[in-house]
Amino acid sequence: MRMNAPARIARGFLFLLVLLLAAACGGGKKEAVLPTGSKVLALGDSLTAPHGVKPGEDWPTLLGQKTGWVVINGGISGDTSAGALARLPALLDEHQPQLVLVSLGGNDMLRKIPQAQTIANLGRMLDLVKATGAKAVLLATPKPSIAGAVFNSLSAADFYAEVAKDKKVPLIGEALAEVLSDTALKSDQLHPNAAGHALLSEKIHAALKKIGFAG
Repeated sequence: MRMNAPARIARGFLFLLVLLLAAACGGGKKEAVLPTGSKVLALGDSLTAPHGVKPGEDWPTLLGQKTGWVVINGGISGDTSAGALARLPALLDEHQPQLVLVSLGGNDMLRKIPQAQTIANLGRMLDLVKATGAKAVLLATPKPSIAGAVFNSLSAADFYAEVAKDKKVPLIGEALAEVLSDTALKSDQLHPNAAGHALLSEKIHAALKKIGFAG
């Protein structure tokens, strides 16, 4: 039986409404939860390494305690994106992680390394991770800002969103910026203290739950 015009319009409107509701609910597929014991590599610089805090107070260790994952702290103070890119293949071979959290670029910005070079290095790191079959998540570092430091209002550098979109990986955008905007959470102008690392682990854990990796 053929539908009359009003019925066809109503059916079309209902179909469109369903599509809009699916989009509003985040129709994108979540990642699978990583089980207890999964290996996770936190690749970074002094914001990842236990710089200025005791061993065990760094956010990768605390994240491992929250999730039951084996989180390897691959942070080296002073490292650049180029330095991390050079050591990543050996880390992937040694640890064979299921997930890699990439948090680099802060020292590139401080040393005024051309942004295009940092973007290329980050992209290459994400490509190397995915080539092993592992998942990757990019963490944005705040852009250096005198005003941001003075007024405690740092924000993530814009290029991280560009890299995440280009490489189709999740981005944790403001966790580091929010922690480093609070002087009570820093051991100096650049680094989180123990309380800062604790809050970072909570923010990163919450973001990974939203993405789907953490249960």
